[in-house]
Amino acid sequence: MMKRTRIAGAALAVALCTFAACTSTSQEEQQQEVVTSEVQEEAPEVQVAQQDTIKGSIPSEATGNIGDANLNIKYHAPGVKGRIIWGGLVPYNQVWVTGAHMATSLETDKALLVDGKELPAGKYALFTIPGEAEWTVIINKDWEQHLADKYTEQKDVLRVQVKPEDLAQHQERLKYEVVEQQGNEGAIKISWEKKGVTVPVKTK
Repeated sequence: MMKRTRIAGAALAVALCTFAACTSTSQEEQQQEVVTSEVQEEAPEVQVAQQDTIKGSIPSEATGNIGDANLNIKYHAPGVKGRIIWGGLVPYNQVWVTGAHMATSLETDKALLVDGKELPAGKYALFTIPGEAEWTVIINKDWEQHLADKYTEQKDVLRVQVKPEDLAQHQERLKYEVVEQQGNEGAIKISWEKKGVTVPVKTK
């Protein structure tokens, strides 16, 4: 009788230990699932942070419609990275590629009026001359060139003057936007750091 009681007690002890181990394992698995879930939820933010620390300039593109015209702007977007941009990295009163690496290109499949000046359908380079009080926006025939190394004023199609604006929020990467407004009117916007310019554009 005593032997059977000891065997039953031992079996009960084993069962209790097994239950405790299973419960502990279950709790650990639940905790692991919570940690994994938190990591997965944070992943997009981590990816954004990684993008913001990419060295060099990111190949970028802005597309949109103004009236019945399709516009496409291709450029490389440099980052601020704590640097002095205006009057520093980008000197005032000099022709700037308004991007990095290859010249920024502007392509339209319909004729446009850029601040009232006619631009035939085609592909062009977009340059600017930033100034403290006024910018010159340049549309040039030679879109396939490195920076402004081969820029010549003789190949300009048009030039317009615009006023720089203070941005409400910091823009870490250079950004182009094709903005569609009412009817056949719109704009090309360029933003970087704390400055931006808006170029009025419409279809004929």
